[in-house]
Amino acid sequence: MDALSDVLRVSHLTGGVFLHAEFTAPWCMVGRIGPEHCAPFLGPASHLILYHYVVEGELRVRVAGDGEDELLLGPGDLVLLPRNDIHFIGSDLGLPPVMGSEIIQPRKDGSLYTIRHGGGGPPTRLVCGFLGCDSAESNPVISTLPSAIRLKAEDGGSAEWIRSTFQYAADEVAAGRPGSETVLAKLSELLFVESVRRYAETLPEGQTGWLAGLRDPYVARTLAMFHRDVARSWTIEELSREVGLSRSALADRFTRLIGAPPMHYLANWRMQAAAQKLRNSSASLAQIADEVGYDSEAAFSRAFKKAFGAAPATWRRSTGVVETGIVPVPELVRQ
Repeated sequence: MDALSDVLRVSHLTGGVFLHAEFTAPWCMVGRIGPEHCAPFLGPASHLILYHYVVEGELRVRVAGDGEDELLLGPGDLVLLPRNDIHFIGSDLGLPPVMGSEIIQPRKDGSLYTIRHGGGGPPTRLVCGFLGCDSAESNPVISTLPSAIRLKAEDGGSAEWIRSTFQYAADEVAAGRPGSETVLAKLSELLFVESVRRYAETLPEGQTGWLAGLRDPYVARTLAMFHRDVARSWTIEELSREVGLSRSALADRFTRLIGAPPMHYLANWRMQAAAQKLRNSSASLAQIADEVGYDSEAAFSRAFKKAFGAAPATWRRSTGVVETGIVPVPELVRQ
């Protein structure tokens, strides 16, 4: 398993689509997604990632707090908002914005929310959706993403088949045909992964952080080994031999890019993997301990309590994940 896939798997991404919007120029809207809009389509999640997909027309996007930076989107383009920040979208962002909550229309007979708004000029149609995920703040990928990521239709490549299918499903949603929301939900998860990969490819030289580490052959191979076999009793000597670098050079390189020494990163990731198993499986503590690299349940419990402030059994009973989606997580590597 490659490291990026493993990190995103543990985040437990779940996609959904909640809104079909039709705007006509001139228009400008401000808002952010609320948990109440996702509740009919998604179970509890500790974090929401919003996206807008342009079916027809064009629009501009600006995230609050990002100055005057705007993104221009055309047909087939998608913008992801990994932090679910307040943002402005419209044909002209200089116009006084209307609140999204003021123009959104309630669902009817299990259909999507809808918006129809604007001045009667050239049309723009959107499908808006979300990805729910666990433990975003401590996830080494999601926690370091920018406020907005754009995936352009002209980029082509491996995203093209996903996008073309997404376009078809978006048209089906707009036409009110049942079942298309489920297709879009799964495709949105694939588009998110593709967007993260594209973002990683465009990082400038000298950038640090987990995604930048994937571009360094020694660090990337170390991460791959950790995530492929988290239970293995790795040592820095074994890692340095496997990647073909001295122990000190590997430790320095890994720490500079990832922000923590290799063995510290591994210990933190074992706790993330254990928490995911506690949340989403009925495996025994002894089984989970073995699966994340601990020789005994007692050693695992001590490490988990140090990271989370509670013993695994207590944490499993008291987190209230099923009811609230709120997941306390240990401090992990940040960019």
